[in-house]
Amino acid sequence: MRRPDFEDLEVYQLAEKLANEIWYIVKEWECFTKNTMGKQIVRAADSVCANIAEGRGRYNFQDNRRFVKIARGSLYETISWLRLAYVRQLLTSEQVSRFKPIIDDLLPKLNAYLKSIGNG
Repeated sequence: MRRPDFEDLEVYQLAEKLANEIWYIVKEWECFTKNTMGKQIVRAADSVCANIAEGRGRYNFQDNRRFVKIARGSLYETISWLRLAYVRQLLTSEQVSRFKPIIDDLLPKLNAYLKSIGNG
């Protein structure tokens, strides 16, 4: 079986890296925090990767664009949850310094990827 081509997309690789960084942070939180905010952050971050992959697998540009827009929405949701987590002192500055550059790179690349898909 061939490897799926979404794995070759830099935008997917960045999204996966972000999701994994968040996973490793959240899994260390205490139970209440992990079961409330943590699950939401992980789901939102994982959704970025999953929607890029699903859109790529649709093989028509309209569906691909729709799923990339959902991925972008999930990225914004992830950012919102991370901001709340930082304000609530669940994230250290060191942790933020690990994922912030990924977000700063991912958002424009996700927008560029969206613009590159078909027309409309």
